[in-house]
Amino acid sequence: MAAVRDVEIDPEGTFKYILVRLQRPGGGEQRDIVRGTGAAEFHNHIFEKVNPEMEKLGYECKCLGGGKIDHNSKDKKIRVFGLSTGYGKADHSVTVEILKKVYTDYEITWSDDKK
Repeated sequence: MAAVRDVEIDPEGTFKYILVRLQRPGGGEQRDIVRGTGAAEFHNHIFEKVNPEMEKLGYECKCLGGGKIDHNSKDKKIRVFGLSTGYGKADHSVTVEILKKVYTDYEITWSDDKK
């Protein structure tokens, strides 16, 4: 699983994101990753891109929910909020902990706000 990055998000802007659980078929090792991009009109568009990539590496994927990320690279701030109509709200606190592993010098917050 080390080959899979914890986070792949756009470097700037406000965009949709999903929290995805990777697992080896039959159980065992599992890990949660964050994926987000402004190129996705809907949350399922992100999953439709991630799922085949992860299947090629031998993982099963499950979307745990979604929301939005506001990424301000200039001020080194990330805000996690909102929800996905299709997948439901991700556990933003889990998302923030994953983001903190990558964006170590950022101020990262979350809320249940819709906007």
